[in-house]
Amino acid sequence: MPSAPPLLDLLLVPAWLVPVEPAGVVLQGHALGIRDGQIAWIGPRERAPQAQAVRELPDCLLTPGLINAHGHAAMALFRGLADDLPLMTWLKEHIWPAEGRWVDETFVRDGTDLAIAEQLKGGVTCFADMYFFPREACDRVHHSGIRAQIAVPLLDFPIPGAQTPDQALHQAIELFGELRHHPRIRIALGPHAPYTVSDTNLEKIRIIADQLDAPLHMHIHETASEVEQAVKDNGERPLARLARLGLLGPNLQAVHMTQVSDDDLALLVESNTSVVHCPESNLKLASGFCPVERLWQAGVNVAVGTDGAASNNDLDLLGETRTAALLAKAVAGSATALDAHRALRMATLNGARALGLEAITGSLEVGKAADLVAFDLSGLQQQPVHDPVSQLIYATGRECVKAVWVAGQLLVDERRLTRMDEAALAANARAWGARIGGRNE
Repeated sequence: MPSAPPLLDLLLVPAWLVPVEPAGVVLQGHALGIRDGQIAWIGPRERAPQAQAVRELPDCLLTPGLINAHGHAAMALFRGLADDLPLMTWLKEHIWPAEGRWVDETFVRDGTDLAIAEQLKGGVTCFADMYFFPREACDRVHHSGIRAQIAVPLLDFPIPGAQTPDQALHQAIELFGELRHHPRIRIALGPHAPYTVSDTNLEKIRIIADQLDAPLHMHIHETASEVEQAVKDNGERPLARLARLGLLGPNLQAVHMTQVSDDDLALLVESNTSVVHCPESNLKLASGFCPVERLWQAGVNVAVGTDGAASNNDLDLLGETRTAALLAKAVAGSATALDAHRALRMATLNGARALGLEAITGSLEVGKAADLVAFDLSGLQQQPVHDPVSQLIYATGRECVKAVWVAGQLLVDERRLTRMDEAALAANARAWGARIGGRNE
């Protein structure tokens, strides 16, 4: 006789299940089974295999974990430091001097812990980070249980932790080799922006990225003035320059892209480059509007990111996705632009594709990692539930995150972190605030 199938480790039974792939599907009366950290079964509850544990999730919508495709995690400790300023003033007169004074391994460790905790409680199971002392960030990701892409920042001038671009490149190569088999961490190269990295260094970065098959994560076309200055100085738009240098392609994550000409669009489509949209940071810094619907309809993969908490000022990807959906309609002049289901896809599977992780996460499919979020839709503000995805995008806040799993591990339960001490994190952040603000000097 055939042997019985192995027990599931855990069976989740939500009110609604949205796999994201296939698109637009909402399942009711279905359950999801987890075994060895992966999704092992999805189907009608009455047909569910035996499980060691069953968790009922009444009034909950089960979705893939949210993917924050761009941020600077440790900058959570600079939250609110220099608000209501233009981008270059904000950077040159406030953020860069503060980083020069305060950023070290301890700052990155504590700031990254704070950011990871905030993101997990908001339903984020994977995030892309670009900040100094990336080894510290990798350590915090490893211990927290979250999934991440860590981009090693590369600039022409000295930065905290790397005095030269070659030193930063060496660090990136070392980290890539050490962590290439880590189940939850992927290393990327992070040339900061076209205006901070020379052709010579970009060519070095491209060669290393090609050799390692490593992702590239870069701020591109963040503002109109950036593009105008590049044309004035070099006679070409930054994206065209990157194309000439061979950096465009499926491994490139082009962050911001608020300025997109017809030629830019053609380059993005032809190269299969992903765009990471950061609407709230762009709005707050008056950087411009990424034409999300135009990109989407042309076939460009568009993900969503929060940017850092110093320019947002939160790491609330669900709120970011709502802003993205509403802004897309205004920019496109169409109420049908970026509907709720596509917005959720942008915050999940599109993010996974941008990070090269679509075979691992981003949708609820058998064989993928059990990266999951249960959103509680029982509140008055969500009633009645005609379409749970619309309610999630347009009527639900991150405080409705009930439970979060990464690779099958329960990291948030009943809205509380299971591995991190929230009170200690808050106290440590307050202490950093006092130091940075000069209140104990």
